[in-house]
Amino acid sequence: MSELPSPPHATGWAEPGAGAMLEIDLGAIAANYRLLDARTGTATCAAVVKADAYGLGAHRVAPVLEQAGAHTFFVAHLEEGIRLRCCISRSSRIFVLHGPMPGTEAEFTHHDLLPVLNSMEQIAGWHAHAGRTGTPLPAALQVDTGMSRFGLSDTDIATLSARPDLLDGIDTRLVMSHLACADTPASPANAMQRDRLRAMAARLPTAPLALSASSGIFLGPDYHFDLVRPGAALYGLAPNENAPNPLRPTVRLAARIVQRRAITTGDGVGYGLTWRATGPRRIATLGIGYADGFLRHGADGGGCAWLGEYRLPILGRISMDSTTVDVTDVPDSVMARATHVDMIGPRRSVDDVARSAGTIGYEVLTALGSRFHRAYLTQAA
Repeated sequence: MSELPSPPHATGWAEPGAGAMLEIDLGAIAANYRLLDARTGTATCAAVVKADAYGLGAHRVAPVLEQAGAHTFFVAHLEEGIRLRCCISRSSRIFVLHGPMPGTEAEFTHHDLLPVLNSMEQIAGWHAHAGRTGTPLPAALQVDTGMSRFGLSDTDIATLSARPDLLDGIDTRLVMSHLACADTPASPANAMQRDRLRAMAARLPTAPLALSASSGIFLGPDYHFDLVRPGAALYGLAPNENAPNPLRPTVRLAARIVQRRAITTGDGVGYGLTWRATGPRRIATLGIGYADGFLRHGADGGGCAWLGEYRLPILGRISMDSTTVDVTDVPDSVMARATHVDMIGPRRSVDDVARSAGTIGYEVLTALGSRFHRAYLTQAA
């Protein structure tokens, strides 16, 4: 086992002033897509790249996913869809989950984007827009199968069933919903939502069905329907905590060691002096903090960094631009050569960081800041 972490790949510390470097393994993202696609049989495997591909850069991630076989993409907002359209081929579909806000319908057709219609108001707006264009316009319909978030209610479905003319001019390409408890496989809510999707869709125009995102894929074929739309799983996050994670990690975050110092009994560390030494210690201050998305409460649940095989507990509060770790147990010969430590890496996954901070991997990924030097690894998976 190597004493030191391998240096950041290829470009190294290309930005001498950067406090940390984020490596993004595009080959691993492509491999995760292929694994998910293989699990879904005949169902289309789409790719969710909202929130700038979960913070990893949609302009770099989406073309790699398209090359790996994804030809249907999902984003949350219209502006995300417009930016994504510049990155992938015109033949690939882009669904916008939040649908068209009033007055934006023409932007969807101009940029060849497909809205997900979540309400009667959005249906009316798209219907009117289709009337103005004189041609049927494609869209997805989302139904609320129990999450009480987005989608058409039972009352809305009854109205559309009684008044099918309200859907005139709308070419329904997909009927979809979203699982609330997919990361808890034993939850009875999963089967309830699956069955409600079938029942609600039966009262709408015939179209392919979609229910599962990342965790739902691992519930089995009965949840795959005609299309699945993984997001977090593409980026290596565990589908649930009940089984080993079959996905490849896609990021490594290495923080620069900015300063080292020795402290003695009674010395406090960080704001509020919430941690005090009970004996002589050696500490290192790292150039990363909560302004970089490394959450302030990430130290509360046993947060740490790693230097090769050495675990470095976080001491005190994480600051805006810095984090302090305990390096007492690292041999002098190792510490003398160290320039950086792993905040996310081979010994500490994104999900591990999330557990320490009392949150989920989604929040950790999407919070990663813009001050890092970013290196994209493009070697074949």
